[in-house]
Amino acid sequence: MSEHPHGTLRPDVGEGDHRAGPSHAPVTLVEYGDYQCPHCARAHPIVTEIRKQLGASLQFVFRNFPLTEIHPDAGHAAEATESVAQSSGNDAYWAMHDAIYEHQMDSLDALDDEHLVQYAADIGADAARVQADLDGGTFEERVRADFVSGVRSGVNGTPTFFINGVRFDGNWSNRREFAAALQSPSA
Repeated sequence: MSEHPHGTLRPDVGEGDHRAGPSHAPVTLVEYGDYQCPHCARAHPIVTEIRKQLGASLQFVFRNFPLTEIHPDAGHAAEATESVAQSSGNDAYWAMHDAIYEHQMDSLDALDDEHLVQYAADIGADAARVQADLDGGTFEERVRADFVSGVRSGVNGTPTFFINGVRFDGNWSNRREFAAALQSPSA
């Protein structure tokens, strides 16, 4: 663990994380992402493809790291996914996660509250609850906890990836390099 003091995931993946894939998978990929970040939007289909490619040998975890000073809608987008997860479960969380990235570049206001509530309705979640949670700041602390864990893990931009707890400093946009690192992690 001391080999990578600034590139070590803190805390480890746990029950509070949003996970896709088996918890016993030999490889865990954690992404710290920002729903309004164009680089995260570019990474999304790459991660989706690699998840399909690796199947049951990969567990994927997403943690919120909204850079709200440059992406003002990122915080509420993260809170909306948390609201959907709380009210509708893990599958709905991932559907909302995907919907946000699929719509992120549609327009300048694609991630405003009105659109976020519509995306929740489109996936079958309780849109009124999402709106109430956004209005009340219900999941601000949950999103902040993810952000703080990112800071503790040495995250300073998005997307940042960790493979089996160690920051991946390679080129995630090179699918071969990224997939190779996931197929034979050093951690």
